[in-house]
Amino acid sequence: MDKKIVLIQDNEEVLNIMDEVLTDEGFDVVPSLTTEPIEKLEEIDPDVVIVDDHIKGTKSGSEVIAELKSEPETEDLSAILTSTSFDLPNEAKNCNADDYIEKPFDIDHLIDVVNKNT
Repeated sequence: MDKKIVLIQDNEEVLNIMDEVLTDEGFDVVPSLTTEPIEKLEEIDPDVVIVDDHIKGTKSGSEVIAELKSEPETEDLSAILTSTSFDLPNEAKNCNADDYIEKPFDIDHLIDVVNKNT
């Protein structure tokens, strides 16, 4: 069975590129420009979530991940934070993300990080 990824990005172009790269790698991707899939994690049952820190909506990506990590049902779900922030390593650590991907991202690095966390 393919590993399933919830992919949330703030930029449609970046979302499409990441979606294509990960789909080509054999992942089953649920792409979104909003945090809507986070409300349906039980149904989707992903292996990993990748969330951009500057997502449209009421919460930042790091807040979304911090919440996931504080809930018993989702605390073991791998969560990867993406951002253009220079302070991303600290932001990822502070919200208990399992990993992070700096943008602009390197495709091989993206694949490595996702494989490492699924």
